[in-house]
Amino acid sequence: MYIPQRQLSNLKEAVTPGKVVVIYGPRRVGKTTLLKKFLESVDEKYLLVNGDDIIVRQYLESQSTEKLRDFVGNHDMLLVDEAQYINRIGLNLKIIVDTLPSLRIIATGSSSFDLAKDIGEPLTGRKKVLKLLPLAQMEIAEIEKPHQTKANLDSRLIYGTYPEVVIMRSNTEREAYLRELLSSYLLKDILLLEGIRHADKLQRLVQLLALQIGREVSLSELGRQLGMSKNTVERYLDLLEKVFVVYRRSGFSRNLRKEIVKNQRYYFYDNGIRNALINNFNPLKIRNDIGELWENYVITERLKKQEYRRQSVNAYFWRTYDKKEIDLVEEHRGVLSGFEIKWKHRSGKPPKVWTDAYPNATFERINRENYLPFIQ
Repeated sequence: MYIPQRQLSNLKEAVTPGKVVVIYGPRRVGKTTLLKKFLESVDEKYLLVNGDDIIVRQYLESQSTEKLRDFVGNHDMLLVDEAQYINRIGLNLKIIVDTLPSLRIIATGSSSFDLAKDIGEPLTGRKKVLKLLPLAQMEIAEIEKPHQTKANLDSRLIYGTYPEVVIMRSNTEREAYLRELLSSYLLKDILLLEGIRHADKLQRLVQLLALQIGREVSLSELGRQLGMSKNTVERYLDLLEKVFVVYRRSGFSRNLRKEIVKNQRYYFYDNGIRNALINNFNPLKIRNDIGELWENYVITERLKKQEYRRQSVNAYFWRTYDKKEIDLVEEHRGVLSGFEIKWKHRSGKPPKVWTDAYPNATFERINRENYLPFIQ
């Protein structure tokens, strides 16, 4: 079953001569599927290759104008899947763009830290970037009726929204799939491509993050718990972000002395991966982390919505030293909005220190009764 991908229309719009469209995203979220669906609407001659192919790498690592020209041939479009395996891919794509300015190019990568360092500088001004993440509720809504969405909410919080997980009907299959995905791909990418020596500490670090959703993370404290330096923790966290396991949110402040801005909060791109890390797929009714699951889900779905709609929004959390807080603060086109994300419906006003400091900001509570318009 194909679930319509929102990035398909963005991809069609982004592909233009003289530019390289780079699609980043974790493994198994449907990057190859996206390419194939895109090609169904293409009339031009295209060349689709995989960076895992040794022959492909020999050409695309050559830095030879003639070799690269021969490789492309008379095709109108070049698509490179799994481009992170190709050394100096950015420089070679720059050569191709400069040599064949009418060619349209798409490159995908499941490890942004490896692909970005090779593509970033050589393709300055010559690239467009799209992110593809686990399925968004706004995409799943295309194949679900409202009553089905309501019935499936528990499953989304526990098992996440990787495409195959959404399609599976057995929870046992979902659990096995997520464990395999975690061990074989997500963390393995870091270990293989960056030569991390302490695999056990990397896994322990990400497990600690899984237990601290919605709370500030102190790098020094994590270092003490893991027996690692603060700098090493910072490096590991950066790598976890760049393989799309987690992302960070900073504290919001306009220089109010009471506001906390030093620490970060970390969220997971997928609830299922988070639960696989702590080996907890228990039903919601017997869990004590429903608040964390809900906050992670809503904030991540909001991120996907904004990414796919190409909305440029700055997102933060807000907290004061006397523990007044707002889960999500967004700044969009000069408008400041605060959102409290709670599983249960609760009435009440925003913290007075917030309204005093930001009297023009809006405020809304997001719960399971009103969340859908917020994320889709």
